[in-house]
Amino acid sequence: MAGTNNVTELILTGLFQDPEVQRACFVVFLPVYLATVVGNGLIVLTVSISKSLHSPMYFFLSYLSVVEISYSSTVVPKFITDLMTKIKAISLKGCLAQIFFFHFFGVAEILLLVVMAYDRYVAICKPLHYMKIMSRGLCHVLVAGSWLGGFLHSIIQVLITIQLPFCGPNIIDHYFCDLQPLFKLACTDTFVEGVSVLANSGLIALCSFFILVSSYIVILVNLRNHSAEGRRKALSTCASHITVVILFFGPAIFLYMRPSSTFTEDKLVAVFYTVITPMLNPIIYTLRNAEVKVAMRRLWGKKNSVV
Repeated sequence: MAGTNNVTELILTGLFQDPEVQRACFVVFLPVYLATVVGNGLIVLTVSISKSLHSPMYFFLSYLSVVEISYSSTVVPKFITDLMTKIKAISLKGCLAQIFFFHFFGVAEILLLVVMAYDRYVAICKPLHYMKIMSRGLCHVLVAGSWLGGFLHSIIQVLITIQLPFCGPNIIDHYFCDLQPLFKLACTDTFVEGVSVLANSGLIALCSFFILVSSYIVILVNLRNHSAEGRRKALSTCASHITVVILFFGPAIFLYMRPSSTFTEDKLVAVFYTVITPMLNPIIYTLRNAEVKVAMRRLWGKKNSVV
């Protein structure tokens, strides 16, 4: 650590203080996390096995599911475990590792959503050239670019943070490690660092959101030239993407576009995008996509026939 640290262990305050409420949360959130892993894992398995789901759209969807599992697993397993413990401790190095992977997978997901919007733009606006433009090589480059973007963003955040000295206190008013709650524990002025990490996150989020909104506006305008059946199918696919974008960016806008606070509401919003949203994504994509539902039925049909 570049800074002088007397603190080697941090204590998380958690979501609620009442033991009964914490036990109730454990009963609720454990099945939600398991559903997240199973649901997204099932999408990955279905796309990899099914011959009918080898288009670029499903290639990106399978990687999005991998990111969702990873993103949720960065925070939720420890959060669930802490619900059953009185003292919720984490080492400073463990805290920095959690921050790194949380931001890494979060930005990778944002960039993947942008890639998926571009895929829908090409499919709807340039259908005759779709397979030529969205080649397998380009798809791999776009996915790799999403991972690389997440890594670069996250490494910058952590490099800024490790230079700060932490002398005490060591109590983080949250249920997981994030930059702003950790900055409050530094025994130095963190205004510059706070602005730097906020600008890093904000620039990526705002640019990505602008690209996403612009893409779907162009898509909706171009749909006027399609047949009624083509419009219906395209709108059904785009509706899934737009719903996921709103679920992902909505809570982030609520948290980061307002003054920092210690309100319980902020923690509850964080629960939504760390615990709930990763579980909802596979439900959204499968319920609104006939091809995925048919492929899953065939997959389960084969398994049952084998048994």
